[in-house]
Amino acid sequence: MDALVFGATGFIGRHLVAELLSQGQQVAAVVRDDTRTPWPTDTSGLTVIAADIAQPLSGLPAARDVYNAAARYAFGLGVEEARAVNVTGAVNVLEWAATLPALRRLVHISGYRVSAPDGRPDYAALGAYEASKFEGDLAVRRRARELDVPLTIANPSTVIGPGQYIGLAGLVADLWHRRLPALPGGPDTFVPIVTIDYFTRFLAKIPEAPAGEHHWVLDDDTPLLPELVSTLAAHLGVPTPRRAIPVALLRRLPRRLTGADPETLSFLSPDRYPTASARALAEAAGLEMPPAAEALRTWADDLVGARFGTTTPWLEPYGFHDRTWIMGERHRPGHVLLHGAPMNADLWAPLAAHLPGPILAPDLPGLGRSASAHSTDAWLADLMAPVQTRPVLVAHSLACGPVLRYAAAHPERIDGLVLIAPSFLQAASPRFTRSLLAPPLLRRLSPARLAKTLGLPEGAEIKSAAIDLHRPGVAHRTIQALRKDHAEREESRALLARLTVPTHIITGSADPLTAPTIHPVTEIAGAGHYPQLTHPAQIAGLRLVRSRGA
Repeated sequence: MDALVFGATGFIGRHLVAELLSQGQQVAAVVRDDTRTPWPTDTSGLTVIAADIAQPLSGLPAARDVYNAAARYAFGLGVEEARAVNVTGAVNVLEWAATLPALRRLVHISGYRVSAPDGRPDYAALGAYEASKFEGDLAVRRRARELDVPLTIANPSTVIGPGQYIGLAGLVADLWHRRLPALPGGPDTFVPIVTIDYFTRFLAKIPEAPAGEHHWVLDDDTPLLPELVSTLAAHLGVPTPRRAIPVALLRRLPRRLTGADPETLSFLSPDRYPTASARALAEAAGLEMPPAAEALRTWADDLVGARFGTTTPWLEPYGFHDRTWIMGERHRPGHVLLHGAPMNADLWAPLAAHLPGPILAPDLPGLGRSASAHSTDAWLADLMAPVQTRPVLVAHSLACGPVLRYAAAHPERIDGLVLIAPSFLQAASPRFTRSLLAPPLLRRLSPARLAKTLGLPEGAEIKSAAIDLHRPGVAHRTIQALRKDHAEREESRALLARLTVPTHIITGSADPLTAPTIHPVTEIAGAGHYPQLTHPAQIAGLRLVRSRGA
């Protein structure tokens, strides 16, 4: 084997395996459970082997380079639980690597707060995770000298990227959910980052460099924590905490009050780190870190898109643009899908699976994940500005009014309209109206209760909507949007009667129109107010709008 990677299903390990495979290397991935295959790349050069590094190792294939990315990364661990992998396991890997006849390099991945040439880790003060990493680092150095193993230790800071949901991700989650009333630490607190893509490329270059030098791998230009949080808050469209709590005070306050894990507090430090050797290796290898602020914003998109590790986004690319959550193709969509209340763009996942061509699906301003304060009409004009095609606009419920106004103002920009359950042509649902008497009531709806209120099965789209409604401000803005839509009913009806753009209306038999229209109408038997959720294939099978170019 060219390389053997321990801990290959962990966050760093699986990305490292993918990087090595992309370079054409023959890679052995050592995992505890060989039924998992988490590498989204060509695996023709991959061999998966099950082994437990907490036990002495034998019977593994020989390799030129060995990487130990295995670690027990969690807070609140017991001492023995942490030491089994972070200390005993690390030494077991080194002692096995020492038996390889043609070993070029053992790369041990440690941490930026734990590596030191001497000293003893204080488990009581540091906690089991950090102390065990510290002890493991010392043990690996010492045993490598005894066995004359060519060792390089890589000490990464907080590694960010798709799939990283612990560590700093917890702070981002608190910021997103408005559970961060104050910043931890002081104005000089430095929590450095490094992206997973950069770090794995760096790791792949280590065996080519001389042995014996260890590297702190982090971005020295990472903003200080107050600026880092402010950058993320501006991108996510949430308020930046204005107060700060010193670490010394956080240590004295009860955890139930601060929400801070005591083991994370030592990472809130102004300390800087010796990165000269890592920067020299990177320069020689032609590696360049992405700008820290850009990397943080991209990671924040990944965190929100994956709901902090609880789901997988149904459409790519995705992310925030000017505080609007946008999924799909921004420049050449065939369909632009605009949701109604109390949903978000995830409403369209079932229908989008049946539609041809690229799709653009945003969260409306102030709803779902979007925080844009623009009026919906101005927001829609901005959304469509970079679009180079003439897409079909598909709107649901309260989104139908703004779409009508855009179509009337810019008929040359679109190929037609599809209005699904246009609220201004229907009677308001009494059951839904009763459930929206006040924003606090809407905010407290569980996914099951929301599904029952809407008369829908409880699925991923309902869960997604409920999660957003629980965020401060979203329920209130949803109520405002519904009231505004109701106030514009007559205006929308009049505009629809004058509209010359090809338009098709779809409604469910259980949610019929109550006002006449001159445009074609298709009624879906057995459907209610959300036929795109309950009958997506039937809707996609309709010839909705005859193309003007046909």
